[in-house]
Amino acid sequence: MRRSFALLFLLVPAVASAQAAIDARLAKVDSVATAEIAKQRLVGAAVVAIDGGQVAWSKGYGFADREAGVAVDPAVTQFRWASISKPVTAVAAFQLVEKGLLDLDAEVRSYVPEFPDKGVVITPRQLLRHQGGIVHYANGPVVKTERSYADPHPFADVIVALDHFKDSPLVNRPGERYAYSTHGFVLLSAVVERAGKQRYADQVRERIAEPLGMASFRPDYQWEEIPNRAAGYMGKADAHERRPDDQVQDVSWKLGGGGFTSTAVDLARFGVGLIDRKLVSEASERAMWTVVKPADPAGAKPYASGFFVIDRPDGTKWVGHDGSQQKARTALILDPAGRRGIAVMSNSEWADVMTLAMRLLGELDQPPAA
Repeated sequence: MRRSFALLFLLVPAVASAQAAIDARLAKVDSVATAEIAKQRLVGAAVVAIDGGQVAWSKGYGFADREAGVAVDPAVTQFRWASISKPVTAVAAFQLVEKGLLDLDAEVRSYVPEFPDKGVVITPRQLLRHQGGIVHYANGPVVKTERSYADPHPFADVIVALDHFKDSPLVNRPGERYAYSTHGFVLLSAVVERAGKQRYADQVRERIAEPLGMASFRPDYQWEEIPNRAAGYMGKADAHERRPDDQVQDVSWKLGGGGFTSTAVDLARFGVGLIDRKLVSEASERAMWTVVKPADPAGAKPYASGFFVIDRPDGTKWVGHDGSQQKARTALILDPAGRRGIAVMSNSEWADVMTLAMRLLGELDQPPAA
């Protein structure tokens, strides 16, 4: 018994010291975030830190709705995910690969024959890497299919959403070049729906959001009453105004490429799920986070499959994604080896949140002061 008490007395100072080091890092994160948010003159922002593979700290800054005096709460305020929706689609795709339901090297038309024949084979793997040649917003002509719909919100159906771009010409041959494309991930979400034989949004809810406890995570449908939505602010830091609700883009058509919403804490929970490998296997993780350049690498970004990847000098990787959309600027950056990460969400359309998130993750990676 005396040995047990002796061991306890030895462990308590060590545990206290470790916690003090964590607290010091988190205090520095808060200090840096406070200064940078003030410098960028953001109306509102939420920052969440992942440390030790868990949500360790969160804080809201400024206003979710300045005019109504509603402060940002990282566990309550709903922000648009924008393009961080793409990693969600990537995870859903790799989950189906593990179940034997999706072949990443099959032709996408074998799953979605509604997508027109472009005279070449386009694969889900190429879509994941932005190498499918699918048009984005301004890198080529976007041709919409003109037809009428009985449903007042037809594009909540990811197959019907293809009408936004499916008749557009390719911007390059598949596999030839890197060309970032939200539309490509919309097509990928349609592939996921058909391969999984279940509505895309339901697959994401059942296999990603619910297992991770992401209770606020949902499609950002403008026609639905979603409590605690953040108001959006447009313009520049020194000349901005509230974005009118009737000027907010309906993003229902691009759910798999930029159409989800949640609190910042739930965005961080998605990061925890990735760090703890709760969503996909080690083999799938390796594939998602390995950059494979196209045949012509000129202009290619360090993009793997649904994630940007930063190779660190110590041989580890930082992985993540950012998002830019009306009412939102978002970033999620993870250090899987260190089991750390940062989520930042803002309602200020001029915010540089990825630079901030990377700086804050760097603070978390700092060794404790001697």
